[in-house]
Formats: sequence, structure tokens, C-alpha cells
Amino acid sequence: MTRTAKNQITRAKALQSQAIKTPTAIYCSGQLPADLRGNLVEGSIREKTKACIKALSAILEEADSSLDRIVKVQIFLTDMNDFAEMNEEYSQWIKHSPARSCVAVKSLPKGVNVEIECVALPGAA
Repeated sequence: MTRTAKNQITRAKALQSQAIKTPTAIYCSGQLPADLRGNLVEGSIREKTKACIKALSAILEEADSSLDRIVKVQIFLTDMNDFAEMNEEYSQWIKHSPARSCVAVKSLPKGVNVEIECVALPGAA
């Protein structure tokens, strides 16, 4: 088991790794809508979804994988009225239809309205 993504992504001061890489899977922690410096992204749910997915992409690349190798995605929204717009942006990045769930939650860290985590296979696509 190896911790990954120690350098590219600014991590929140939390007791977690951005990702854990095993011989068979990469488990990515939930990503908030922030840039690579950790600044929260303002704007529409589309822009925030894009920021979450770009962060996951950077983490997966550092772990020698990619968005194309994702097998499971978990999305957390604070308002299910954002689902359609979030889904439009999501489908621009992840086209191979991995297993996925999307749940409504009461609140998310730092007051954001979306968080996305995933599990991916190691290796190049």
C-alpha cells in the first residue's frame, strides 16, 4: 500500500491521504472544488464539478493511472437540484460509464456543494 499525490495537490489539514495505491486499485479521497493550490472554486456547479474532476485526474496521473481507469465514482451533493448540471460536466470528462452513485448530504467540508471520490485501476489506459 502506497500513499500517492503528496506533491501536486494541496491537501486539507486532515488525517487522510489524497489516494492510496495498492497492486489492484487506487482509492482516491473525496475532492472538493478547489484549484491545485487549495483555493476554493467559485461559480456554477459545472465549474465546481470540473475542479473536482481535474483534481482527481492529477491524483490519478501521479499514481500512474487516469480518469479512463476509474471503476467506481461516488458523488456527494448538498442539493439534488444540481444533479443535471453536475452530470453534464461529469459526462465531458468520464465517458466510459464506471459504476457510480450520487447522494444528497446535509453539508460538506468548507461549505462546498459538491465532493467527488473514486476508485481506479492502476496502470496506463
